[in-house]
Amino acid sequence: MLADRRAHAVLPTGDVDALRPFYEEVLGFTPHAVLASGVAYRAGDGSLFVISRSAGISTGAFTQIGFTVPDIEAEVAELRGRGVVFEEYEAPKTEGGIARMPVGRAAWFRDPAGNLLVIVQFDQGF
Repeated sequence: MLADRRAHAVLPTGDVDALRPFYEEVLGFTPHAVLASGVAYRAGDGSLFVISRSAGISTGAFTQIGFTVPDIEAEVAELRGRGVVFEEYEAPKTEGGIARMPVGRAAWFRDPAGNLLVIVQFDQGF
């Protein structure tokens, strides 16, 4: 069943080559596989995501992929230093780009294609 399978995310873009520098140079990912249809990247614990050539455009209306971090303040500071701009929201209320959530703290940002990404520092026990 699917509950026993590794999950992955697919992020759409009209221009894979233009989006690659953001994921590789800004976020620090190394390509796992470069295909005609997109680029696959490995992340922690065997997870995988793909930026995929698509005629569809991301609305950015919802979180499309999340990354767990041990220290959200340090991660936000490092990413800001690399030019990442964090979203500011009223609900959930962000302060300095970071929001308190029921499971921990989170900060959202967009890639140049408009895909919405989140970093999350989970509370103990989650």
